[in-house]
Amino acid sequence: MDFSELRKTIEEAELLDAHAHNIVAVDSTFPFINGFSEAHGDALSHAVHSLSFKRNLKDIAELYGCEKSLHGVEEFRRLHGLQSVGSTCFNAAKISAILIDDGLSLDKKHDIEWHKAFAPFVGRILRIERLAETILDEELPGGSSWSLDTFTETFVGNYLITVAGEIFGLKSIAAYRSGLEINTNVSRKDAEEGLAEVLQASKPFQITNKNFIDYIFTRSLEVALQFDLPIQIHTGFGDKDLDMRLSNPLHLRTVLEDERFSKCRIVLLHASYPFSKEASYLASVYSQVYLDFGLAVPKLSVHGMISSVKELLELAPIKKVMFSTDGYAFPETFYLGAKKAREVIFSVLRDACIDGDLSVHEAVEAAKDIFSENAIQFYKIKLSMKSFGSTKCISPLPEKIKTTPQSDVSLIRVLWVDASGQHRCRVVPAARFQNVVEKNGVGLTFASMGMTSFADGPADETNLTGTGEIRLMPDLSTRRRIPWQMREDMVLADMHLKPGEPWEYCPREALRRVSKILKEEYDLVMNAGFENEFFLLKSVLREGKEEWVPFDSTPYSSTSSYDAASPIFQEVIATMHSLNIPVEQIHAEAGNGQFEMALGHTTCTHAADNLIFVRESIRAIARKHGLLATFMPKYSLQDIGSGSHVHLSLWQNGKNVFMGTSRHGMSKVGEEFMAGVLHHLPAILAFTAPVPNSYDRIQPNTWSGAYQCWGKENREAPLRTACPPGISDGYVSNFEIKSFDGCANPYLGLAAILAAGIDGLRRHLTLPEPIDANPSSLDAELQRLPRSLSESLGALKEDTVITELIGQKLLVAIKGIRKAEIDYYSKHKDAYKQLIHRY
Repeated sequence: MDFSELRKTIEEAELLDAHAHNIVAVDSTFPFINGFSEAHGDALSHAVHSLSFKRNLKDIAELYGCEKSLHGVEEFRRLHGLQSVGSTCFNAAKISAILIDDGLSLDKKHDIEWHKAFAPFVGRILRIERLAETILDEELPGGSSWSLDTFTETFVGNYLITVAGEIFGLKSIAAYRSGLEINTNVSRKDAEEGLAEVLQASKPFQITNKNFIDYIFTRSLEVALQFDLPIQIHTGFGDKDLDMRLSNPLHLRTVLEDERFSKCRIVLLHASYPFSKEASYLASVYSQVYLDFGLAVPKLSVHGMISSVKELLELAPIKKVMFSTDGYAFPETFYLGAKKAREVIFSVLRDACIDGDLSVHEAVEAAKDIFSENAIQFYKIKLSMKSFGSTKCISPLPEKIKTTPQSDVSLIRVLWVDASGQHRCRVVPAARFQNVVEKNGVGLTFASMGMTSFADGPADETNLTGTGEIRLMPDLSTRRRIPWQMREDMVLADMHLKPGEPWEYCPREALRRVSKILKEEYDLVMNAGFENEFFLLKSVLREGKEEWVPFDSTPYSSTSSYDAASPIFQEVIATMHSLNIPVEQIHAEAGNGQFEMALGHTTCTHAADNLIFVRESIRAIARKHGLLATFMPKYSLQDIGSGSHVHLSLWQNGKNVFMGTSRHGMSKVGEEFMAGVLHHLPAILAFTAPVPNSYDRIQPNTWSGAYQCWGKENREAPLRTACPPGISDGYVSNFEIKSFDGCANPYLGLAAILAAGIDGLRRHLTLPEPIDANPSSLDAELQRLPRSLSESLGALKEDTVITELIGQKLLVAIKGIRKAEIDYYSKHKDAYKQLIHRY
């Protein structure tokens, strides 16, 4: 058989080194001989007599053209300097991309950026145990002690989540500390006791407590899953402080069998030597398990290296086996890893061809996969590769791939929000979504936009019936991986009569339509940022009946309330990061079990989309924790209400033009727009406070805005101008509408606000004087906003401006739904209690 093509492919391949460590400075105290052996202390003196040392020293001396002795190589390094030997080694190795675990403790190691002098693309792998130790070595403010909660908040929230978009994977050395028999169900009590044991030692800490290691590992798996990051795991041989009996990858069965993490990609490092056969078996039966043979190559003898790689390939798919050098400290270790890997892979693939396992062509493709393609796919690195037949380096595009391969998705949720403000979805298998739904949508009855909060049938007087069908057309720009559910995506949908023809009842289209008017007439864009207030409720049995009661009973901004809910919000924040939704802050609200999460502002259409994803996320994550999250306005008539306050501003060419030098701190267009909103506020409430329960919330002295007025930083006014940090004195950057709640369809609510603001601009309306006092103290002077949905519906019927801009047919449907809501809840006084399950 002719193996010239295989040999040429392997010799000229540009390599992606998927696991390596930092190089040290020339004056580092780290001994050069440690680059050849994992031994330390007295044992290191015997390393010079090992087969791998003799072979590797000869290879380096031949590369440098120097005396074939340790002294000769070290003298060459001293004379030529680190930059020169580094260039020599990396050019000979043809390594063009490196992933560096910078958690290895080395004296005077160079930072990751420095390595780009030798490889065009360098990415970071984050070692989780070292991160945990670094955190615990730090002092907490005020001299307080670390608790499990403060550690978790720092480890997950302040570090892992913060850097998740900047790294290419996580790494664990649990094998060194407590072994690979990880308990992913470690109890909080055991983790707390483990942390306490760790803290009893002196700094710098080295974490060896098994329960605490298991806790760190499990939290890291959760983050890896949320952000679609792989995790490298040290397996097999290593330094002498490793108990090799506990580094057998078969100990990972508990992790691999945990369904929560079945989609978390895991790579077993070092060929798991001497457990290579066991690693091969795991990769063959677990879809999430991959293999990397770095360190085994080049640290073993020639026979050992070849045998180990052959054992990996006995059962494991070729697509799951990856190259790395496990280079560290010295450029020579990278060169040796690459050189020996080429020789070993050629030998293994050649033998596979001779044995009849592979054709030469298949062996060539296998070489390409092993040396770069498998790692590119596994670590989701975007690289522009030259052909393997070229000796040129890869041209890197150092960009982390943030989208998940569609082949990994099994189901897609197609979401819409109806006129009653309820979230609904159809679920489509991935293949049908791609082949049919992307182009033709999903069929949906006309009646869907006539449904109320209490019944799944069209309300009378909506002009919508079960006759007729629209198409739910997915807006692919909104497609997101569902962070809390494996292998599922979600996408927001538009309503079309037929593909390409928007239906006039579509809420998203209504908001786009009114936004277009603002843009075309005034070259303005409205930005919005929502505050999400909600209750967390727990289920209890009272006299044999299920009741939902508050999660806790602590006051506004209570530290203990947040502390109790912190695990939920850790997951919520990770989800928001994954969905690319900016969160400004979270705090406990004044109600029992009530919280608020404020979002950053963005264009109003995008803000409405984000709000839907946020509500979906919070409800789903609360369910995972055995709780119910409700956004309904007045969950308990004896407690405070929940709003969905929205902050609004006007932008032109990327500049906030709501601000100005007038006496109110806003521009002329800002005042006119806001004046229009204030003028139409009674009718707007039919959109933003859409159920009778909404008006149980909008009461005096509850910071919900019960009077038709506005104020500067007056939280009792329904419209409040705001001046956040960073804005010059005398200016306001936005105004807040408090009369907006969690039952509102955000697209329709924002469309109504936009319509009112446009009317203010068209008619050049001006604001009355701001109210500086509590409006309830001026009851005789101020107009109350509608006290009921009936009153706001009456105002809407008289408001021709909103009807004209939003659309007559859509308004007929909305009025019909609101009328039905009024009638139903007036006859069923306790029916509002069921709204916790709908909003």
